[in-house]
Amino acid sequence: MDTRRLTLPARALVAGTALLLSTACSQGSSRRLDTVGPVASASARTASACDLPKAPDGSRVLVFSRTKGFRHASIPDGIAAVQALGAAHGFAVDATEDATAFTDQSLSRFAVVVFMSTTGDVLDSAQQEAFQRYIRAGHGYVGVHSATDTEYDWPWYGRLVGAYFKRHPAVQDAKLDVRDRTNLATKCLPPTWTRRDEWYDFRAPPANVTVLLSIDESSYSGGTMGANHPMSWSHTFDGGRAFYTELGHTPESYKDQLYLDHLAGGILWAMGR
Repeated sequence: MDTRRLTLPARALVAGTALLLSTACSQGSSRRLDTVGPVASASARTASACDLPKAPDGSRVLVFSRTKGFRHASIPDGIAAVQALGAAHGFAVDATEDATAFTDQSLSRFAVVVFMSTTGDVLDSAQQEAFQRYIRAGHGYVGVHSATDTEYDWPWYGRLVGAYFKRHPAVQDAKLDVRDRTNLATKCLPPTWTRRDEWYDFRAPPANVTVLLSIDESSYSGGTMGANHPMSWSHTFDGGRAFYTELGHTPESYKDQLYLDHLAGGILWAMGR
């Protein structure tokens, strides 16, 4: 956990981006991928135990993990997990930190774009416009963890992701309540799910979304949103589908079968399954 973020403003940014490897408090390397490319295979441990549908034939997912602020050490674990979930559920996975991949031609190859713990201002105005056209064409978006700590000055993105990060206490155990079991992201979760992670407060609760998970603030220390404290949600937006999960700060998350089922279900739902 980055203890500095407990007191710093949510938009505090540091220079630099990283390729895939970092430490929890590192600023990040200036290196980045020059092209969109496939990720190396991950362990079969990420094969889902949940009975989820296969992706439509030929489906492809882009995992985008550029950071212009805090850099999560779990990003490589997250990318590898999505690659393994793709092998289990029938979709190919490419990964990049190169924002020049956000063009009409490049994005058209993908059914879903995953913002994997992105932070800060990661797209320029032309790239933003291309991404808006991509969503309006009926494609899907998945935001993981600090995807809500991203693009504070882009109102369209704020509506897409649903909320913006405000603060968080220390990593600790807490209880999550499943609020909607009809979504693929929650169909295999227990009604009450106790797990260890970093728990965000948001500037405001998301509006016009279906809340999938909420957190019980009495089960941990430091939450300030009260009874209305969503942690995962989905909605249709501007012609496309958007799914967000706050979970996924820790590397251990990507070894947790329930979390992997949750993430796989969200990706498949964003594809239209």
